Amino acid sequence: MVKYAAGMRDRAEGTHDEVWCVVDVDEFDLDKAAATARRLGIDLAISNPCFEFWLLLHFEACSAPLTCYGDVAKRLVKHVPGFSKSALRFADYESGIGSAVERAKKHGVELGSEHGRNPSTGVWALVEKIT
Repeated sequence: MVKYAAGMRDRAEGTHDEVWCVVDVDEFDLDKAAATARRLGIDLAISNPCFEFWLLLHFEACSAPLTCYGDVAKRLVKHVPGFSKSALRFADYESGIGSAVERAKKHGVELGSEHGRNPSTGVWALVEKIT
């Protein structure tokens, strides 16, 4: 994904201020991807264990380790009845963006290294760039 993003950027040279990849850990080892991203100048917004942890932070602070997507989804469905990762609605999360950013920052991880800490997310940095 990182190499693909860098290739897209390079083919449209001068049209992007920054290029980001939003990825999650799940069962993947991201050390190689993080090293490649640094080398190619691509920013990573990594969530551990999964992107849905970022969504959960819109509703609650969570520092307990979460082993997989299922752990996060069980907590998230309490806040978003009928939650489905295939049918996300911005309106369900919009009012919690500021809280999610602050909660994510409290985890104190360095951007790009959050894949080593569970739970964590770097999506807050991307959100701050676009808001």
